[in-house]
Amino acid sequence: MADLLIRNAELVATVDESRRELPGGWVSISEGLISAVGGPSDPTPEADSEIDASGCLVTPGLVNTHHHLFQNLTRAYAPMTSQPLFGWLQSLYPLWTANLDEEAEYHAAWVGLAELAHSGCTTSSDHHYLHPVGAGDLLSAEVQAALDLGVRFHPTYGSMSLSQKDGGLPPDNAVRDEDDILAESERHVARWHDPTHGAMIRIALAPCSPFSVTPDLMRRTAQLAERLDVRLHTHLAENSEDDEFALATFGMRPVDLYEDVGWMTSRTWGAHVVRPDPTEIRRLGAAGVGVAHCPSSNMILSSGIAPVIDLRSAGCPVGLGVDGSSSADSGSLWQEARLAMLQGKLVSGADAMTARIALEIATRGGARCLGRAGELGELSVGAVGDVAVWKLDGPTFAGVLGDPIEGWLRCGPTSAWHTVVQGRPVVTNGELLASDLQEKLAKHRKIAARFQGLT
Repeated sequence: MADLLIRNAELVATVDESRRELPGGWVSISEGLISAVGGPSDPTPEADSEIDASGCLVTPGLVNTHHHLFQNLTRAYAPMTSQPLFGWLQSLYPLWTANLDEEAEYHAAWVGLAELAHSGCTTSSDHHYLHPVGAGDLLSAEVQAALDLGVRFHPTYGSMSLSQKDGGLPPDNAVRDEDDILAESERHVARWHDPTHGAMIRIALAPCSPFSVTPDLMRRTAQLAERLDVRLHTHLAENSEDDEFALATFGMRPVDLYEDVGWMTSRTWGAHVVRPDPTEIRRLGAAGVGVAHCPSSNMILSSGIAPVIDLRSAGCPVGLGVDGSSSADSGSLWQEARLAMLQGKLVSGADAMTARIALEIATRGGARCLGRAGELGELSVGAVGDVAVWKLDGPTFAGVLGDPIEGWLRCGPTSAWHTVVQGRPVVTNGELLASDLQEKLAKHRKIAARFQGLT
């Protein structure tokens, strides 16, 4: 007896090792894991509950590999909507450091993860690098938000240690002592990291960027991650300012610095990776470095378009990231998948990027970035019971007859009709199941008003 059966799908896109696509297919989930996947001729198991996916595309739950959840408290903040990365950050740091506390972090994370669930996202990372002194235990606050909502979460203990007085970008009150950062990193791993199959919470370590931490912190964090057997994340080769800073400060390009501090390994994944040159792409691929592709943010901040096709061809696992809500503003993994498809066609050729490749990046690719290949991002027996069901009807999808996957991404916009995490529905019939949604939104609005000086 299964716990949940999703049946009668127009198509089940398993994105498994064989990339099976099953017209009329079904998926069963037991004890949080997928127990069977089949087509219309295969006998379906009995189940305690069912989802009728008639007329729907069924995919693995989407995986978000880069975010800054707290930033939705300054979303579309008018004074900052027309600046490139460095000026944008320097203008927002004071707002964030002056106002961030556990309550703000909790509500930002809860609302951001709820928004992601609407877009079919079942697993999200978060790069939380801002820990002002006196702000409280911000990482634990966002972990609690994920547990309360019921989504799978990979927060990273991020850090900044290089302030303006030392030649970095952030203000002095935004950085922490490096020994304190390493001690806190280890404490959070001990408290929250679950290495078991099907884990709901895993922790990675994430010094913010070359312009906000020292090379020594990067090296020591890599050594700590190796000892604790957790993953590493940072911003990498994001834009021309990133290049110029690394060259002026360290005498090397960002990818060279990445290797110099011991990060050129398959334990790491970098955010953006917009500006590697062809030789650097080959080096990243040979090392198995993962890439969080953030198309919306890269366009909004005028950073450029990442060479996704070339990175994948070189051997890099490539996933998707919605990035911080102040730079990308919309937390929709579906939208990032569509933009990844369109950008890929634009820069690499119309036949180089398809909806299927974009779906793979949004699922299997993200799982590989997070170190969970074969466990997340596919519908196969033993993988986690994380599923997105997409309704393909109405005027938006009229005429989509032969290829539901291409239709799903070429048409739209769309949100998930059902989002299931560990066999438990989080979104049903297009609505978040949380009964306190309006209360959470009202509280989030009050906190955001404080951040933006409107109270």
